[in-house]
Amino acid sequence: MVAGSIEVMTERRADPRTGASADPRTGASAGPSADPRTGASADPRTGPRADRRALIAAYWDAAAASFDGEADHGLGAAPTRAAWARRLRSWLPAEPADVLDVGCGTGSLSLLLAEDGHRVTGVDLAPRMVERARGKLAAAGRAGRFLAGDAMELPTGEERFGVVLCRHLLWTLPDPESALRAWVNRLRPGGRLVLIEGRWREADRSGGRPYVAGADTLPWCGGVGAGELAEAVRPLAGGGVRVEPLGDEAELWGGPVEDERYALIADV
Repeated sequence: MVAGSIEVMTERRADPRTGASADPRTGASAGPSADPRTGASADPRTGPRADRRALIAAYWDAAAASFDGEADHGLGAAPTRAAWARRLRSWLPAEPADVLDVGCGTGSLSLLLAEDGHRVTGVDLAPRMVERARGKLAAAGRAGRFLAGDAMELPTGEERFGVVLCRHLLWTLPDPESALRAWVNRLRPGGRLVLIEGRWREADRSGGRPYVAGADTLPWCGGVGAGELAEAVRPLAGGGVRVEPLGDEAELWGGPVEDERYALIADV
């Protein structure tokens, strides 16, 4: 230390909304963490995470053509469609809102939202899913914007929404807690996060098709229980967090289910 100078050591604290450490003197984020073994930046656009992302996109692209064959995916049966419409109305504002549907798949929930007057933006990693979502809303004469992109690096820039909705996606993500932070950051003050999730008894949610190599290392492979998800969301939400069980409502799924299924609603 140079004589006559004082070196002030400050502690960087993690921002619970972003996961990045911030300098308490300036509030500035320190950016992506470096790998302590190599010193390299943990850039999600390259390396193993990018490779896995490509595999996951290819998997769901291949599944797009048959995706709506599942009762709770395509919502082809009138009772199933009506059950989801009722639930969505209970979770979303009565007035038209800007809704981000993350992991929108073929756009079945997006269509219900658009029919209720909401302004929908859907995002999915698989381009073929996005194509089908666009076609589904166009065929119904409804407006919607659909973008191919990563749920953890949303292609919507700094745009903010009144509601972020996500159904059955978190189990597929390499870093679901980072995704939750990203989604909360895309909400306007007073916005709402709606997560429809579960803990699956079956090995995967793909109709018996084996999922991508290394899926067993995903943090929430097989789904996430309501208690664990609530614990992850609660520090991010300035408002209340509530959980609504959905497993007993057979119409939502096209028949009885035995595994844990629920919706988590958080006001931010």
